[in-house]
Amino acid sequence: MEKIVQTAGRTALGDFAPEFAHFNDDVLFGENWNNQDIDHKIRCIITVVALMSSGITDSSLKYHLINAKTAGVTQKEIAAIITHCAFYVGWPKGWAVFNMAKEVWDD
Repeated sequence: MEKIVQTAGRTALGDFAPEFAHFNDDVLFGENWNNQDIDHKIRCIITVVALMSSGITDSSLKYHLINAKTAGVTQKEIAAIITHCAFYVGWPKGWAVFNMAKEVWDD
């Protein structure tokens, strides 16, 4: 797998919160996302599920849905993942994630 490089933290917060930007770009994405102990596709699925369970349905979820699709998660798989998780984390959260996933997989 190609090494993941992230610059969003420095781009958005580099001057305002350089330490947070460092943790985001270098640790979360630089070290954690490049760790090979978990397959990239599985890591993408875990991240979508974590965001869904937290009720986060903003642009970060859309970014990670796109990332999951790029990693090979199919529309059928994401539909089954969201449906399964909705029983555990809340039906309204499922609806919210489905609305965003439809946009991503309709592209």
